[in-house]
Order: sequence, then C-alpha cells, then structure tokens
Amino acid sequence: MESRYREAYAGWQQDPEGFWLEQSGTLDWFDAPTTAFDGTAGIYGRWFPDATCNTCHNALDRHVAAGRGDQAALVYDSPVTGTQRRITYAELLREVTALAATLTDLGVGKGDRVIVYMPMIPETVAAMLACARIGAIHSVVFGGFAARELATRIDDAQPKAMLTASCGIEPSRTVAYKPLLDLAIDYAAHKPVATLVLQRPQLHAEMIEGRDHDWATLRDKAFAEIDAGRSVPCAVLRATDPLYVLYTSGTTGKPKGVVRDNGGHMVALHWSMEAVYGAKAGEVWWAASDVGWVVGHSYIVYGPLLKGCTAILFEGKPVGTPDAGTFRARSAQRMVSVSARSPARKSLRNAERS
Repeated sequence: MESRYREAYAGWQQDPEGFWLEQSGTLDWFDAPTTAFDGTAGIYGRWFPDATCNTCHNALDRHVAAGRGDQAALVYDSPVTGTQRRITYAELLREVTALAATLTDLGVGKGDRVIVYMPMIPETVAAMLACARIGAIHSVVFGGFAARELATRIDDAQPKAMLTASCGIEPSRTVAYKPLLDLAIDYAAHKPVATLVLQRPQLHAEMIEGRDHDWATLRDKAFAEIDAGRSVPCAVLRATDPLYVLYTSGTTGKPKGVVRDNGGHMVALHWSMEAVYGAKAGEVWWAASDVGWVVGHSYIVYGPLLKGCTAILFEGKPVGTPDAGTFRARSAQRMVSVSARSPARKSLRNAERS
C-alpha cells in the first residue's frame, strides 16, 4: 500500500479545521458538526462541540441499514473453551438492542455509569455497545481483577449497574468472578442498584436475591419484547458527552479515570483504521489485546466496527493457547488482512524463537 502520509499531513497543516470536518463527514450525525475543535472549551479543548451523534449507531445500525447486516462483525475464537462463533452485524445489533432494553428496565439511563467486569466474550462487546446506545457510560475492568481494586473503581465511578460473568477461563484454571464482585461491593461505600450475571457453563455463580439478575432470562424477555415491536432507539448525545471511563492501573497511586467522549473518539478511530493501518470495510482485523486495555476498546471494539471490518475476539493467549504458533495459524485460518499485536508483539516474537 502506497503511503499517503505526506498528503494527509499537508492537508491537515493547511487547514486543520477543514481536515477534521471532512473526516467527520464519513460518519452519521443527528446534527452534523460545523466546528471541528473549540480550543477555548475546557482544559484541553472540545471536539465537534455543536454536533450530536451516537457511537453505537455508527458501529452497528449504519452498516445494517447500508445492507451489510449479513457480514460478520465479530468472530469469537476461544481455544480455552473450544468455541468458535461467527456473529453478523445484524445479530450483534439484535443482541445489543436486547441488552440496552434490559439495562433500561434496570433503571440505567443517559449519563449513568455501568461497570463491565467480564472476560473476552461477545457479551462484553455487546455490553459496551448497549451502554453507548442508551447514553450510559461504561467502565470496563479486567475480569478477575482483585476485589479491593474493583472496589476502588466502584467508589469512584459510582455505577448504577454492574455486568459480570460467572467466570473467566485461563489456560490452566477457571477464575470465579462473582465472589470477587460480591466482595468488592461489600468493600465499596457505593452500592450498585443491580448486577447482571452471565452464567457460563464452566462455572455456576450463586445469586443474591433482589440485586442479582440472570443475563439469559432477561435477554430472552427482551428478545420477545423486541419481536413484539419494542424498539430501543439510539440516544441523541452531544459529541462531547462521555462514551466511557477507563482507569489507569493504580501502580503509581490512586487509579485515575480517563474519559473518552463520543464525537472526537469515533471520528479519530474511524479515520485511523484505513489512514494508519490500511484496513478497509469488509476486511478481517485482529488486534491481539484485551478489552480491559484502551487498545482493546479502540481496536477490538470501536475502531473495526466503526469501519465495518470483521473483528477477531480471541479468548486466550496469542502466545500460548495452545502454543506460540497460534497467532499466525489463526490469522491464516481467519484470512486476517490486518493485525495489530502490540504490546503482545515482543512476547510473540520471543515465544516463536524459543
């Protein structure tokens, strides 16, 4: 692929405002921006301050409306459970709409925070997008993170609801998530109104009556309501409204919540997929990371789905499930066009050499 870096950089230098307004035109808006950046707003300035949008709409509804609903949005590949599953854009939209309905019924609305404490499974992606759909602000915490650390994030984010799975699967063990979540809620001063629990076949979680809700039961209820005509439209959000909060590790002090907004985030990620990585709509993309990292937010979920790619969602270790050849073998099997594998790249190389 011939680089267009100099051309793009020159265009931005000549007219930064016009450059980013042009990029914004490749996405859908309820109210299109007329201003790209307001440097006087806030500490760092604000992107597309006069626009309204919805990130979930641009990641899912837009593609389905364009006739690409049968294309795979996700390929879930889980060597640790022996599961492989292809999920189309239309199927993912249905899952997200059902979960958005469930969250709404649990009292979650625009501006509410939702902590997602889950493994690398399709429901985690659906949770992020369902929050984006209704204007709730998701905060993903690594599944299996220590209870004290999770409690710190609960007290800071003050979520109305928490979403979890009964367990995560690692190559050598099964990690029970629910006891960690229960302990974290006990430690925290803030108490969520509700938790939604996905029971995985590998481990059943004990439920607390009045607070815990079964994911599958409420999903089936929402599907029935949607089939009967219920709709869950995308919330109209300001481009400057928060999309998510992601916390730093806390190794240098108290974890700090980093906020990403809707408009600037989706324009930048959509542009980067082709301009930086050369990925085009319809191609298969694999970022060997985890949704608990910002890399996973950007390039497992939002970036590829905004672009209309097929994203690989891999539950396992790219260097060790079952061996160091996994990444290249799976890439060939899935016909991956573009891959992003930092920070795993060094580990991958070292493993292949050993």
